[in-house]
Amino acid sequence: MKEPVVEEMQRQGELTNHGVHGVEQKEYFDPSAPPPFKIAEIRAAIPKHCWVKNPWRSLCYVLRDVFVVFALVAAAIYCNSWTFWPLYWAAQGTMFWALFVLGHDCGHGSFSDNLILNSVMGHILHSSILVPYHGWRISHRTHHQNHGNVENDESWVPLTEKVYKSLNHSTRMLRFTVPLPLFAYPIYLWWRAPGKEGSHFNPYSNLFAPNERKDVLTSTLCWSAMVALLSCLSFVVGPFQMLKLYGVPYLIFIMWLDFVTYLHHHGHEEKLPWYRGKEWSYLRGGLTTVDRDYGWFNNIHHDIGTHVIHHLFPQIPHYHLVEATKAAKPVLGKYYREPKKSGPFPSHLFENLARSIKEDHYVDDSGEIVYYQTDIELYKSSKSKSN
Repeated sequence: MKEPVVEEMQRQGELTNHGVHGVEQKEYFDPSAPPPFKIAEIRAAIPKHCWVKNPWRSLCYVLRDVFVVFALVAAAIYCNSWTFWPLYWAAQGTMFWALFVLGHDCGHGSFSDNLILNSVMGHILHSSILVPYHGWRISHRTHHQNHGNVENDESWVPLTEKVYKSLNHSTRMLRFTVPLPLFAYPIYLWWRAPGKEGSHFNPYSNLFAPNERKDVLTSTLCWSAMVALLSCLSFVVGPFQMLKLYGVPYLIFIMWLDFVTYLHHHGHEEKLPWYRGKEWSYLRGGLTTVDRDYGWFNNIHHDIGTHVIHHLFPQIPHYHLVEATKAAKPVLGKYYREPKKSGPFPSHLFENLARSIKEDHYVDDSGEIVYYQTDIELYKSSKSKSN
């Protein structure tokens, strides 16, 4: 049965039978149907060497990215030109994002098999870009363990209709107006998402088990040390110079992070399911993730767009994800959605982002297989503002 809001939008000519501005499907496929394969079959299809972690190779990626970061700083200080600064901000913000992805590998244990090395490098990489490593690592683990689960997922989880309707109008506009959601990450670190409580900085947050409090405190102290360092540097070189060297790139990094993580779970041309209760499984939840092609940026941000296999098997190093995905595709069949090929710059993804934020507002309060629904009034409002 069609949802009332969908019927209303179809009457107004805004929707096709396949979603807002949908793409006609030649053959019907139900993405919520239980897959005819098991996760062990996917695992068996992936070559054994794809599971091998090479710490020296991982460290080389770190050295490469750190070198580029400092080279960009040196170039910015040397040029100190308003012609160069915008180029610096875009490039440095992208490199901050690349550092985050390497720290992300540390959190998954795909950086190396050495827990101490993973922890040390994760703290260095994430603290440098103001991310509390263990706080993030633990909540991100929860995200992977519960991907696609409305009730237990942690990253860009759909709001239920009840929670959505409890938000005041200004909060709805902030959350569902492009580009404002692209600056959400610091807010999420401090206060999580609507309907959830806790902080990534508080060891006693309900995000963490009692035996994880020491780790969270360690990361919060490292984050605080980085804030202190940035404050000292602001006194040395001046706050405006630090804003140009670090502040603006940090904002670009935040935009990259929210842009990529959102599109890995939203914005596909075909509406994808979210699950509750007995209908959810680790495999079915993982199959709702989406691969993306970022053009020239694929190598820069360590193939993070190759996301389906990463979500199912986060222990695979990033430098084996493309090969592992290619090997797994025959098993996945139609449950793998081939990403649209990008030009050098992934401009096509901005359309996916904007459409999803304008249309994907909430899911039903009940039901074990649910899809995003649209608040017709908010949709009309956002559309009129964009025209």
